[in-house]
Amino acid sequence: MSLLVYGKTDVGRVRSTNQDACDFGDLPENSGIWAVVCDGMGGTNGGNIASDIAVKTISREVQEACRSGMEADDIRDIIECAIDEANAEIYYKSIKELTLSGMGTTVAMAVITDGRAHIAHVGDSRVYVISNNSVIQLTRDHSIVQMMVEAGQISEEEAKNHPQKNVITRAVGVLRYVDIDYCEYDLQEGETLLLCSDGFSNCVEGDEMLEQVLHKPPEELAESLVALANQQGGSDNITVVTVTNKA
Repeated sequence: MSLLVYGKTDVGRVRSTNQDACDFGDLPENSGIWAVVCDGMGGTNGGNIASDIAVKTISREVQEACRSGMEADDIRDIIECAIDEANAEIYYKSIKELTLSGMGTTVAMAVITDGRAHIAHVGDSRVYVISNNSVIQLTRDHSIVQMMVEAGQISEEEAKNHPQKNVITRAVGVLRYVDIDYCEYDLQEGETLLLCSDGFSNCVEGDEMLEQVLHKPPEELAESLVALANQQGGSDNITVVTVTNKA
């Protein structure tokens, strides 16, 4: 299994600051790859700080705890504990500093080892898997419009431009405890795992992601996807991390 990971974050064409953050790298003992994408909220300073704390905390905790040969339950525990730790750090900092009150961040992260992707998320940052002929969203947005779609109140198409599109129902750091969604996926040869903020997914459709994956080499993919999102509006900060299981 040969995993290639690349990432790119960009302020976009409208925002003055970038409240997104991301990081990625090799697991200890060359046992796999980890990656995380965060999209901060809570004002210019608060959003920046929340996403930065989350990325740094999660990166540290995962790298310190992961080892080769771990069971799936152990990896899940590490991931959830890392997000819990990030939640606590952001929450207590927001209590101590009034100017940061209410800050928080989304999280989309993955640990890929032994051919299996262990995925966790909070908020509306997403994880997709892209193969030669399909794009599958592995995460479910924690958002008002997603709830409305599931209740049959609006269609998927209407959700794309709904005025409450950016209102999320969960975030890391806003409350004392955070509810985390988790799933696993067997990453096959030739498939690409794509982690992104909503600044990307709001601008780029699934068929456009597939087109890029099919025609760009892995080392150019993240940069090319961010450029495409900017070409198609760039109305928010844009962050993409790609993990390709090279055939």
